[in-house]
Amino acid sequence: MIKASICTIGDEILIGQTVDTNSSNISRALNGIGVKVGRMVSIADSHDDIMGTLDAELGRNDIVIVTGGLGPTKDDITKKALYDLSGATSYKTDESQLEIIHHILSSRGLDLLEINLAQASVPNTCDVITNRLGTAPVMVFRFPESRYGHKATLYSLPGVPYEAIGAMEDVLGDIRQNYRSGDIYHKNIMTFGLAESALSELIEPWENSLPEHVSLAYLPDPVNGVKLRLTSYLGDRNTQEAEIAGLTASLREILGDYIYSEEEDSLAACVGRLLERAGKTVSCAESCTGGTIASLFTSVPGSSAYFLGSVTSYANSVKTGVLGVPEEILDEHGAVSSETVAAMAEGVRRITGSDYAVSTSGIAGPGGGSAEKPVGTVWVGVASRSGVETFTVRYSSDRKRNIERFSAFTLNKLRIRLLNELSL
Repeated sequence: MIKASICTIGDEILIGQTVDTNSSNISRALNGIGVKVGRMVSIADSHDDIMGTLDAELGRNDIVIVTGGLGPTKDDITKKALYDLSGATSYKTDESQLEIIHHILSSRGLDLLEINLAQASVPNTCDVITNRLGTAPVMVFRFPESRYGHKATLYSLPGVPYEAIGAMEDVLGDIRQNYRSGDIYHKNIMTFGLAESALSELIEPWENSLPEHVSLAYLPDPVNGVKLRLTSYLGDRNTQEAEIAGLTASLREILGDYIYSEEEDSLAACVGRLLERAGKTVSCAESCTGGTIASLFTSVPGSSAYFLGSVTSYANSVKTGVLGVPEEILDEHGAVSSETVAAMAEGVRRITGSDYAVSTSGIAGPGGGSAEKPVGTVWVGVASRSGVETFTVRYSSDRKRNIERFSAFTLNKLRIRLLNELSL
C-alpha cells in the first residue's frame, strides 16, 4: 500500500484565517487511485519548520504533497526550503511555465515584473508539472531509496485551491507512472438509534473479528446517526467488494433495523423512499423544531411526491386555533406532553389529508426547563389511520444540537412505524 502525507504551508491556516480545503480534496483524489493518506500536517511560514517537517514526512511516507508558499512575495519561502532540502546547487527556468506567466499577465493587462518571472525559476533538482491555471509551477522532487530507506516523491503545489485541484490530474498521472498502487474500497453503513458508544459495544465481537486489512471507522452525526465506514486495503476491487458484502451481511444480522441504509445517505432521504415506495404521504406539526423536519424532507429532490406540508405551531394559540388541540389538554398537561403531540399529529393529518403525520413539542433551551421537564426534553407524535403513538427522549446539548436531535429522533420513529406497518 502506497502511503502519503499532505502538508499545508502558511501562517494563515494556523491562525484560522484561511480554511484548509486543499487537504480534503487532495485526499479524496489520492484515495481514488489507491493511495492511503495517513497524515495531514500544517506548517508555519518558517524555513526551518518547513525543512524539518517535510524531511520527517518523507521518511515516513512514499509520497508527500505540499500546498502553499509558492507566491511571488517575500513571505512565500517554500521554494527556498525545498531547494535546501533537495540539495540543489542552482536554479533553472522552466520555459513552459514562463510562457503561461506571460499569457496570464498580458491577458489581465498587467506588467511583467521580476517577481513574476522568478516564479518560473525552480531548483535544478526538480521536475516540473506546468500549472496551466496560475503562475507557480508544480515542482516534483524525487528522492532515491538511499536517502530515506525507500523511494520518496514530494509534489509541491500552489496553495490557491483552484490551482491545486486543477493540478491534481497531472499529479495523479505522475504517481501512476512511478508507483504501483492497489485499490482502496469503502463501504458506508448508515445507522440510527444507538449512540456511538452503545453501537461500539454491541458490535465489538464482530469488529474484533475483522481481517487486518479491513478497517472500521465510526462517524457520528446528530441528524443522520452514526455512519460506519468499512475500508479494505487489500486485493482487487471485485475481491474487496465480495469480502465487504459478506462482512456487511453479518453486521446486518446484529443490528437489524438500526441500519437504515447501506449507501452514503440521509435519514430524511431514507424515510422519503419508504413513503414513495408505498405510495404514502406525510405532513408535520412542529413546535420546538421550528420547521426543521419540513426542511429536512424538502431538501431531498422529489420530495413533493410524498411531503404535503407543515404547520409550525410554535404558539399555543396556533396549536389550538389551527391544529385543533383542545385547550383543556394544554391546561392539564402542558404543551410538552404526550397528549399535546398526539393531538397535534392528528390535527395536521386531518388538515392536510396525509397518510402519516409527525409532531414535536419540547424544550430546546437554554431556558424554559423545569424539574419535571428539563431542557432537552421532547415529545414526539407519529400518526396514521391506524392511530397515534407518542415518544419522549431527553438530550443535554445546546439549543441548535437539541433541535437537530429532536428532528432526527422524529424521523427515525416515523421510519420504524413505516417498516412495521407497510412491511417494507
